[in-house]
Amino acid sequence: MAAKVALLFFTFGLAFLAATVSADPDMLQDVCVADFNSGVKVNGFTCRENITADDFFFAGLAKPGLTNNTFGSLVTAANVQKIPGLNTLGVSMARIDYAPGGLNPPHTHPRATEMVFVL
Repeated sequence: MAAKVALLFFTFGLAFLAATVSADPDMLQDVCVADFNSGVKVNGFTCRENITADDFFFAGLAKPGLTNNTFGSLVTAANVQKIPGLNTLGVSMARIDYAPGGLNPPHTHPRATEMVFVL
């Protein structure tokens, strides 16, 4: 019986330890609109106090791009430089337009993943 109780406490101890240790820390702020004029960069850009709705909007993803280039494709990025409200969230998006026979050249995403939805 004592062995079962010890095993139970050990199992709950491991579960508690696993719940308190994670790979990336939680975000410090829910909303931290980027201040591009500050020279300080900690976990992204410093936070700006005056926030507007435009800080969370970018119309560029709705517009098709010109694909008359070597690869027959054009990437329109939407990251913190285009949408300041994404600061410290670790999120970015992109639109890729392809011409018939176009391709996306080999590339990498260090510490990131890529998800593609093609229509």
